[in-house]
Amino acid sequence: MRIAYHIGAHCTDDNLLVASLLKNRDALAERSVFVPANHIYRAVIRDVLLQLRGQPANEETQDFVLSEIMGDREADRLVLSFDHFLCGPAKVLGEGMLYPTAAERSAWLTNIFPDDPCEIFFAIRDPATFLPALYQKVADKMSVGEFLQGIDPLALRWTEVVERIRDANPECPLTVWCNEDTPLIWPAVLREVADVDQLVPMEGGYDVIQTIMSPEGFKRMQTYIETHPPQTEVQHRRVMAAFLDKFALEDELDVEIDLPGWTDEMVEELSARYEEDVYDIERMSGVTLIST
Repeated sequence: MRIAYHIGAHCTDDNLLVASLLKNRDALAERSVFVPANHIYRAVIRDVLLQLRGQPANEETQDFVLSEIMGDREADRLVLSFDHFLCGPAKVLGEGMLYPTAAERSAWLTNIFPDDPCEIFFAIRDPATFLPALYQKVADKMSVGEFLQGIDPLALRWTEVVERIRDANPECPLTVWCNEDTPLIWPAVLREVADVDQLVPMEGGYDVIQTIMSPEGFKRMQTYIETHPPQTEVQHRRVMAAFLDKFALEDELDVEIDLPGWTDEMVEELSARYEEDVYDIERMSGVTLIST
């Protein structure tokens, strides 16, 4: 069996990946792909991770975990998704970097099924919006200073996170995408995670774009696509982009950035460096970037 691990990042998913895939439960089952609901396995995975602490699971432990997750089902592909697989939101920043435990915890995760081939999926986000959104998850527990730990946000790099995950799991292909692109690439993300081709009808591909478009605009886009079916994925994205440009809900697109001491110039610099990060990630060996 092949295991697909979707491991974050925080503030990029909100459980939507599993929700979208579960709309295709029957179609995926026909192709031997199993996507369990989140509540079924997260506690089990957490307990086993803490028990093994990076040691490869023996056959008995693997059988136990699979039984808890799948019951008596059989599948060739299992999709597991949780943005806490690497750490909780309060520990995303540490040691002057993003996700300091990324290498260790991703290896812990893949060692639950050490003999099964795996794939890792990871979304990234512009630090200019990522850090404020992340802080909102822990604001009731710590101050901004405690959250940032003296780290210079301009020094943070997603390339370092990706490299550490790759180095810790060299046999495991890694697929990355930008959270900012998800409205247009969500259908491709779903297909990549589930490993199904373009000919398989998939529901849920508009789950992201629908949230940032007016109802009228979304309906018009659907009608246009139904009456003028795009011939390629590139054409499909161009159509979605055109309708989004015309019917986007500005309130949904605007992200409030409210951290003490952050200037407009700093935010612009963070975003510029993020673009450089994405450029470098796209050229990494063993990494696939889903982009527009």
